[in-house]
Amino acid sequence: MNYEATIRSGLQPAIEPTTGDGEFESSSGGQRRMGIVAIVVAAALGLGWYMMHKTPAATDAASARNAQAQSVSVVTPGLTSVTGSITASGTIAARREMPVGIAGEGGRVVGVLVDAGDWVRAGQVLAVVDRSVQAQQIAGQAANIEVQRANARIAQANLDRALKLVERGFISKADVDRLTATRDAAVAQVRVASAELDQLRASSARLNIIAPAAGLVLTRGVEPGQIVSPGSGVLFRIAKDGQFEMQARLAENDLARLAVGQSAEVTPVGTIKPFIGQIWQLSPTIDAQTREGVARIALAYDRALRPGGFASAQIRSGSVTAPILPESAILSDQRGPFVYVVDQGNKVIRRTVKTGDVTARGIVVAEGLTGSERVVLRAGGFLNPGDVVRPVTSGPAALTARPGA
Repeated sequence: MNYEATIRSGLQPAIEPTTGDGEFESSSGGQRRMGIVAIVVAAALGLGWYMMHKTPAATDAASARNAQAQSVSVVTPGLTSVTGSITASGTIAARREMPVGIAGEGGRVVGVLVDAGDWVRAGQVLAVVDRSVQAQQIAGQAANIEVQRANARIAQANLDRALKLVERGFISKADVDRLTATRDAAVAQVRVASAELDQLRASSARLNIIAPAAGLVLTRGVEPGQIVSPGSGVLFRIAKDGQFEMQARLAENDLARLAVGQSAEVTPVGTIKPFIGQIWQLSPTIDAQTREGVARIALAYDRALRPGGFASAQIRSGSVTAPILPESAILSDQRGPFVYVVDQGNKVIRRTVKTGDVTARGIVVAEGLTGSERVVLRAGGFLNPGDVVRPVTSGPAALTARPGA
């Protein structure tokens, strides 16, 4: 009995926790542990499901966006000082062209003394018209003057005799007055005949076709034997002092950029030699149909300059500081010229610009850019505003390439 009691006494502490309140506490702790394990397992399963179903889709979307972002060449143009230049076309002409015709009554041309390309002086005879009839008229009038002078001498002699007789009473005072009037009329007839002779001589002299001023004969429109009259029109054309000009036709906005005195290089068609000239006159009006005006560029005489020929001109219009872009970077549509700019987020932005002169380095952008933007150089036609791109910076060589290269 004591042995069993001792055994029970040693086993009692181990059995007590499994009975009464102790048994309830042990069961609650196990349930909490099981709940925590269940939550952890559920979280792990949810994470696994998310990783299996969500992450691949997001990765695919990101990959798709990266695949769609095309690489484009961009450049930051900066600012460049450019000497402005305006290209124009037009014709060569005499600066002051003088049309020469016949001033007299005309007749048959008996001689032409100059030809196109000759230099003449003021008053030089260019052509002579037959004046045989006029010569006879002059001779007849000269004889008439002698007749009138003889009549005047007779009238004077009669008057002198009458004055001697009037003192003796043989001639009345009225007879003297009548003889005096006769004498005065005879003297007046001499003056009239002399004036008519001078008129005939002047008319005969006008039969000569003469140069009104010194210059270069441009055209000759008369030949010996030709019958000419005041209605025959222009017989010669003379460039006064041999001065030429180019009449450059310009759009009104280009004309507004020019001023008298600006220099220009004129190159006639058929030659590569430029001729230096200066603008001496700007058209005060604009053609209502073509919206163009004329800049007249004075040129010194040269045999290579032929009036009526076609020529091109490069007119210097001052200096500007602006970005320069190759032709491939500038696009255009119904709204006008524009470029694509890549912002800090690598998104494409449309930027409207205003173009200026075309130089060997590219096209001057007069308005719309500051020079610090990243401008798309090529493939602009395949982009749209808002597209995400991968910009690839191009070196300075991209700007020095010829436009369109």
